[in-house]
Amino acid sequence: MERKIYQDLQKWKRDQNRKPLLLYGNKQVGKTYTAIEFGEKEYKTVAYINSNNNTTLDSIMQKERTTDRIIARLSLLIGETILKNDTLIIIDNIVEEEIIKGFKKFGKESSEYHIILITSNREKLPLFKGEELQYRYMFAMDFEEYLRAVGNTELIEFIKSSYRNNKPMPFHNIALDHYETYLMTGGLPEVVQASINNQSDLKIKMIQEKVLDCYKKALLGIDTLIDIQRSEDVLNILPYQLLKSNRKFQYGLMRTGGRSKDYEKALSFLSANGIAYKCYKISEVKPPLSHCKDSESFKLYLNDTGILFMMMHLSKIRLLTDENIKYILYENNIATTITSCGYNLYYYQSEGKAEVPFVVQTRAGKIIPIEVVNKNISKAKSLSLFMSKFNISEGIRITEDNFSIKRNVRYVPVYATFCLKESL
Repeated sequence: MERKIYQDLQKWKRDQNRKPLLLYGNKQVGKTYTAIEFGEKEYKTVAYINSNNNTTLDSIMQKERTTDRIIARLSLLIGETILKNDTLIIIDNIVEEEIIKGFKKFGKESSEYHIILITSNREKLPLFKGEELQYRYMFAMDFEEYLRAVGNTELIEFIKSSYRNNKPMPFHNIALDHYETYLMTGGLPEVVQASINNQSDLKIKMIQEKVLDCYKKALLGIDTLIDIQRSEDVLNILPYQLLKSNRKFQYGLMRTGGRSKDYEKALSFLSANGIAYKCYKISEVKPPLSHCKDSESFKLYLNDTGILFMMMHLSKIRLLTDENIKYILYENNIATTITSCGYNLYYYQSEGKAEVPFVVQTRAGKIIPIEVVNKNISKAKSLSLFMSKFNISEGIRITEDNFSIKRNVRYVPVYATFCLKESL
């Protein structure tokens, strides 16, 4: 499957100041597959080493002091010669700081060896950080990547053209149909491939349950048993928090008398590891938005809409007939899109309960409010009130209707959410 990150890897290979690349992201998003595919296409050979319980690799990185000695030992480990500039070295499943320290030696000097380090343990990134490495986060597939995977590249160009020109998209209904399927499968490559292969809904659900189980196994990295259980409780209750009319996260739904301090570590772990995303409430808009947030009031979104669909025990018929369900999934997909752009999530709520689901402050300092149109609410005035109150010049409404622009508000179809990256 063609992934956008592939182009970034090509640029990294050509970079004259190239350093070892740390590729990180959640399990099952395609990190290893993409790295190996990149190596097989762009290099003469690939040296793949799984660091999981690899005591030999641990010993090499702890004992050897020079890059030449490390390469010599790694060549013996894999049983073939590692070539300068022609071999891609891939070290998978890194969790040990000592291994990272060893490969940082290649970033302290001009090196002709090309190295990609892969980890799913995002919480340990602060320990791995350093100027000796380059970094790239990999997310699940967005709708553009999904369309490429199912062979609809021409549709992508129509969507992008309509987004840039604010003109109606001629294949609007076709795009909506594909997007509804994408919401059910999500962006995990194995699930998408099963859908392409016309696997049954039950088979797809089993794959999604396997991924959810991987998330839960990752919770074992938390120090205390009670926080492991609390993290799993948060993950299990997340869909039901979103199903409420007021989607603010409520500790009382976890257990009677539940308090924020009880779940602080659990929420921190899920957020730090990119399993769930916090969207904080703001009541004022004063740059930077981080100074306006209410740390105790937030919504919680899941990192993949397909997994959320499975956890809600939904069916295609329910998705097509229940506007509130669609609204929740649309909102979750926008949250993952904004997060993939590198922004924190904020939503606005006034004392009068007017709400704008997302407010983004771009790197240029511009404030962009994003509203999601729910057909069950006949007149959505929150965005207009927000723009008037804070003197905002432009806003975005995500809708099931075609592209248009009215009164400085861009109407963007739900399937074009991936295009928001051009505006943020």
